Amino acid sequence: MERTTLTTPITPDYQLLDSGREEKLERFGDVVLVRPDPQALWEKRLSPAQWASADAVYVREGREGEWHVKRPLPAQWPVRFGGLDFYIKPTSFKHTGLFPEQLPNWDWSREVIKGAGRPVTVLNLFGYTGGATLAAAQAGASVVHVDASKTAVAWARENAALSGLADKPIRWIIEDVLLFVKREIKRGNRYDAIIMDPPAFGHGPNNELWKIEKHLLELLPLCLELLSENPLFVLVNGYAAGYSPVAFAYNLELFVKRFGGMIEFGDLSIAEAGSDRALPCGIFARWARG
Repeated sequence: MERTTLTTPITPDYQLLDSGREEKLERFGDVVLVRPDPQALWEKRLSPAQWASADAVYVREGREGEWHVKRPLPAQWPVRFGGLDFYIKPTSFKHTGLFPEQLPNWDWSREVIKGAGRPVTVLNLFGYTGGATLAAAQAGASVVHVDASKTAVAWARENAALSGLADKPIRWIIEDVLLFVKREIKRGNRYDAIIMDPPAFGHGPNNELWKIEKHLLELLPLCLELLSENPLFVLVNGYAAGYSPVAFAYNLELFVKRFGGMIEFGDLSIAEAGSDRALPCGIFARWARG
């Protein structure tokens, strides 16, 4: 196994302008937002006036939060990122629908899919707003996108249309992930690659319970059964506080035992404009057969 840090570089339409004091200052297109980030345990570089000029600030009080908007903003606006197009929609739980730290994983998956030289089927579990789905479809794969949230799947479909990928072979599924995977095994469907972004806690569309400490260990062996005879990769992303990427990597060893290959794991980060800092944003582990 090999540990590494994947860092998203500075891009035209999205930039991490500054970070510090448990906040981050970001530009999405022409809109500048301030959001909380507990990883930013250092001093800010830019002046208070530059931070104060942001268009909106997400303020959290306890477990709840809301956006304090300083100038009228559209309900959503498009941003070009990583060769794809996304609608940015600031949500009540601070997310915007774009996770820039995933760009290195998207690029990696596109490279593996294109390099396969054959038709590839990809299963994206907990697919949310569809970044990994769109990257895989853009590379030529047939994709099944699964998420328990009707709102998230609708948002992902909007992003697909915006990116010019509406006619690509993507199936959009609103279902509990564990139930879907078990049904796919019974149906005899198989995939060449599996991507997942399991939350720490969540509910399915019929109030099915998901707890990562309980259900991830159930899900991964099922994914082993879902793989084709000649699979390409399995990619697991994580944002659950307190977990190490090593924990994900150890769980991918079952794929090495079955198919060979290697495991990479580590941290996801975003390069900060105008400095040599990179903000830690998540963890990942990925197994590849090649």
